[in-house]
Amino acid sequence: MTSLSTGDPESIGGYTLLGRLGAGGMGVVYLGVSASGRRVAVKLVHGSYAQEEEFRTRFRQEIAAARRVSGAFTAPVVDADPDAERPWMATLYVPGLSLAEVVKKDGPLSGRQLRALGLGLTEALRDIHRAGLVHRDLKPANVLMTEDGPRVIDFGISRAADNQSLTMTGRVIGTPPFMSPEQLASPRDVTPASDVFSLGSLMVFAAVGTGPFDADSPYLTGYQVMYESPDLAGVPEGLLRMVERCLDKDPAARPELADLHRMFQALPDSDTAAPPKAAGPARPRPRPAPLDAVTTPAGGTTGTSAGKGRRARMSLTGLGAALAVVGLSVGLGVFVSGPDTTTTTANATATTTARTASLPDGWRPWRTALRHDVKGVPLDYGNLGCVTDKGALFCGGTGFTVARVDPASGRVLWRAGTRPQGVRPIGVRDGLVYVFEDPDDTVRRVVALDAGTGQRRWQRDIDKAANPVLFDGGLLTLAPESSSFVAYGPTGRELWRAPSLDEICVPSELGGVPYAQCSAGIELGQAPIALMRLKPGSTTETATLPRKAQALGAVDGQPLFLAPQTAKDVYEAGYERPYNALLRVVPETGQVRRIPLARPLTGAATLVDGVVYFVRSNGSVTAVSADSGKELWQRMTDMENLSAPAVSATYKRVYFSNRFGRLLALDSRTGAEEWRTAALDDPGDKAEGTPPRVLLVRDAIVATAGDTAFSRSPDGPT
Repeated sequence: MTSLSTGDPESIGGYTLLGRLGAGGMGVVYLGVSASGRRVAVKLVHGSYAQEEEFRTRFRQEIAAARRVSGAFTAPVVDADPDAERPWMATLYVPGLSLAEVVKKDGPLSGRQLRALGLGLTEALRDIHRAGLVHRDLKPANVLMTEDGPRVIDFGISRAADNQSLTMTGRVIGTPPFMSPEQLASPRDVTPASDVFSLGSLMVFAAVGTGPFDADSPYLTGYQVMYESPDLAGVPEGLLRMVERCLDKDPAARPELADLHRMFQALPDSDTAAPPKAAGPARPRPRPAPLDAVTTPAGGTTGTSAGKGRRARMSLTGLGAALAVVGLSVGLGVFVSGPDTTTTTANATATTTARTASLPDGWRPWRTALRHDVKGVPLDYGNLGCVTDKGALFCGGTGFTVARVDPASGRVLWRAGTRPQGVRPIGVRDGLVYVFEDPDDTVRRVVALDAGTGQRRWQRDIDKAANPVLFDGGLLTLAPESSSFVAYGPTGRELWRAPSLDEICVPSELGGVPYAQCSAGIELGQAPIALMRLKPGSTTETATLPRKAQALGAVDGQPLFLAPQTAKDVYEAGYERPYNALLRVVPETGQVRRIPLARPLTGAATLVDGVVYFVRSNGSVTAVSADSGKELWQRMTDMENLSAPAVSATYKRVYFSNRFGRLLALDSRTGAEEWRTAALDDPGDKAEGTPPRVLLVRDAIVATAGDTAFSRSPDGPT
């Protein structure tokens, strides 16, 4: 511990600070004491990060993760305030040096100490995994050596099984020498087996003083973790077999924690079987050859068996090519996952950028605040976004219902309505923009506006809970009091009516055809769903679908649904229902063809051009064929809270935005990342709570972050 410095606070959250325990890139850790005398370690976030909502979100989830774990070998959270001007968290103070400090000071651990360390860490990981977490940063600096055993600390990048954790893009995702191969390749898609790999690396460090993959640069370290055998020279014989199994490249081949615990228990509880311990600090181990030395031997192996010393490494040219294939990139000492095939991506990029983009006349990058001051209490739907048709762009905003925006410049051409606001228009067709109007709490209308002028053409009262949809013949909605389905033409003339059912029914458009989805209960899907074909004067059941089935659209005129793996009712923030099959309905016969998925998938699903894209809150994107259910590709993007996709057939890309105004472009054929942009500066106070949107106006990308709209080139950042 060091003394407090000038500028350090004297107290935080009622805890008097006694000194500094340490500092890092994200904050400072102080030793504090409560009024009752309890000692705590107080982690205070740096002021620069306190202004970033993404960081606050991550810090909240670090606190939540740490609170979920309570065991003898972790440090419990006793107090926290993630919403303070500078967020902080207090954990029980555990006196003791970190494993890194112990090894640096006294050298490698003895046999007895290794046994105790292994038992304590397997028990700590058991508690962590039982809480539904994967630690993801088990390293010597995060293990405190106390009198009663090791304590695992720092849940800053742990991954919750319910996917509420958030790793900030471009920052912390692990420590390369102690990361698993799968964490380097897909950092958001790790399992508890990843912590077992880290445990193996940590035990090697404790036994001999350096890690099994140490190298002169993070690039070399990452490559060795993924592809080369560990350096296990000097590891005691009893421990050797265990760490070999822990360091298997295949997660499925690694031992379970219960098996490891038994193996550690079987080690001698003495130092007689350990090799002589070197006095003083940890001995240096052989380091990789200089990068300009071509020293790769013929016939080198890539297994996990122990070697007699670290093999000579490949030349810079070979390493560069290997890293290009691996897709590892590093910035500020942080690894992020990249494309699987850089060569392919580079070629694809060269091809696409060589095209001349089809952009609106006079287009240039733009940004527009969709805000307009109005008096009165707003009725805000909190569902902003834009729609487009034939090169025209229409957006919802704050203080108005809809505005026409010039897609070339972002200039607002006209705006209309004030109640509601913060709502995406229903759609645009045949020179009309369709929007909602809620003049009071008892009436809802659908309003058709002239797309050129914003003038009202016609309006019709509809059911208060109805969401009208456009189909190939007009606009479909529910009449007031849900008495019947009504179809209106572009002039506002009623085209036909169809009877509604005495249960929950919602209008639906699947492949341009008007349907209704109906089920018993108080919300759709609480009971099996009846898919009803709507025609003038008739409502006819086409097929019956399982509870919680989700409509996606249609393929070749056949409605397509997702079948849930479980239909249980879950009212929990962040829950993502797993789906294990596609359901394809043949309208002529009512046959429902089940197309199994290779594995259950979660996330918001969108059907575009015969492909179903599953987008999870953690940034994972999975593409599945709507015809066969075959998984086409998966990409872990590390960009959280992505929008639904917009697909460019011209550029062979899938575009996404996120709530902070970042854009992401993936190759639609492989999922390889083509480019991404930085977040917008100050997108406004609506960004955090509003779903992001992205669409294409010809080839120009238009996205919304809260009530800020912006447009970028398909060629990405320049």
